[in-house]
Amino acid sequence: MAGASTPAIRALTRARVTHRVHAYAHDPRSDSYGAEAVAALADRVGVAAAQIFKTLVLELSTGGLAVAVLPVPRTLALKAAAAALGAPKAVLADRAKAERTTGYVLGGISPLGQKRALPTVLDDSALRWDRVLCSAGKRGLEIELAPADLIRLTGAVTAAVTG
Repeated sequence: MAGASTPAIRALTRARVTHRVHAYAHDPRSDSYGAEAVAALADRVGVAAAQIFKTLVLELSTGGLAVAVLPVPRTLALKAAAAALGAPKAVLADRAKAERTTGYVLGGISPLGQKRALPTVLDDSALRWDRVLCSAGKRGLEIELAPADLIRLTGAVTAAVTG
């Protein structure tokens, strides 16, 4: 999308990472942001729903926040995510805390370009694809990139974190 710029897109551009930005019309009444992205983009971009990833902010029992990135159609296994991030337990972070820490609004939280980079775990299913999509940092905007680039730029660990 010409002219679209978010911290996530700027981070990719600065790192000279090959990527594509895909925009779709976000319905402000929608509260299932991932499902909305899948419905709008899977067929149009030519990807499986499992290639479109959502970003969830977690609060770790060891203190602090972290990020889990997983396919939209799957559910997060909190215990597996916590273990991958070196904590005994994790819960979904409070919305206000997640937004304040990342600098993004819920439904537009990107694993890239966060105000404060958080420890990140990427579901290992991403490694099966040559490209995945994740939020570009704004509702209605997704970034397509190679999983290896996502891992490198976020410092993510990969693990099976879906149930």
